[in-house]
Amino acid sequence: MDFELSAEQQALGEAVRHFIAQEYDFEARKRVLASPHGFSDSVWKNLAELGVLGVGLPEEYGGLGGPLEVMVVMEQIGAGLVLEPFLSTVVLGGGLLARHGSAAQKSRLLPLIIQGQRRIALAHFEPGTRYALDQVSTRAHRRGGAFVLSGRKSAVLDGATADLFIVTAREDPTGVVTLFVLEPTRPGLELRSYRTHDGRNAADLELRDVEVSRDDVLGDTGVGMLALEEALDHALGALCAEAVGIMEALNRATIEYVKTRVQFGRPIGQFQALQHRIADMFIMAVQARSMSLLATGRCDSADPARRRHDVAAAKAFVGKAARFVGQQAVQLHGGMGLSAELLVSHYFKRLTLINATFGDTEHQLTVIAGSMQGQH
Repeated sequence: MDFELSAEQQALGEAVRHFIAQEYDFEARKRVLASPHGFSDSVWKNLAELGVLGVGLPEEYGGLGGPLEVMVVMEQIGAGLVLEPFLSTVVLGGGLLARHGSAAQKSRLLPLIIQGQRRIALAHFEPGTRYALDQVSTRAHRRGGAFVLSGRKSAVLDGATADLFIVTAREDPTGVVTLFVLEPTRPGLELRSYRTHDGRNAADLELRDVEVSRDDVLGDTGVGMLALEEALDHALGALCAEAVGIMEALNRATIEYVKTRVQFGRPIGQFQALQHRIADMFIMAVQARSMSLLATGRCDSADPARRRHDVAAAKAFVGKAARFVGQQAVQLHGGMGLSAELLVSHYFKRLTLINATFGDTEHQLTVIAGSMQGQH
């Protein structure tokens, strides 16, 4: 199988890498990090002008490419530690709209996403549910031709900067899960925002009799779980690519450091024991890239069970590799590896959060075991 990127995909990656190098260096990122929500409007607009916010979305609305292009972008986002909500808005929100939205929803919202005028956050997980997708207590009951939503959502990624939420709720009396699109200004919706460990933002939502119309339903009623599982598999594939970008950047930074850090009269990179550790870091990153390619290739699989199994396997291995590479990088940098003045500590924080997002290594291994049991 040929894993070489096309000329267009290489050009896309290079364009994003160049933008980050020119406009999003460590000092610029620190300024974004110091903002109230870890988000820059100007960076978001520049990403839109670059065409990045259309990656993976339908061409008829101004988008381009598919999962492989998303992988290319996410690797660069990882290497640059970009804080802006590409995953939430483009991969999750935009992907759900593109695959399940009505014609009116797609024609109205997708161009706005691609132009950088709308940001979307998925509000699904609830207090105490951890990674369980099917534990949805938020209710939606019909009132005339409308729905009324009541419940709580927690740890909504990029919820503080979202213009729209995609909210999951169980319909009364059937209990099927349905997706709803609504603005944060809807009466009865309360939002509490906060920062995450890696500097991004999240929010908890409380819905008290929030009224939504039939036009606010995303896709058909009752198909929420299937749509959600598919969207999260796409997101997991993107997270794997982001982690690979970080690991490769960490490896580069570590190699440069051990070339210049002198101990016992010579650079520590000349010590064989440290050379072996760096070689192990390189091998883990290469293996993680292979698993990231697997996840990317499976995102659009017509077989949900195979997609879920392979994406879980990729996320599990990438989480393991990320922990190893991150720990080794910090240790080889010594005390400086823990300093906020170096990118190394920020990379390690982000890798830690990636592992925990939508299911850590242990959870993904449980998913794999369950899928294997289902085959017998």
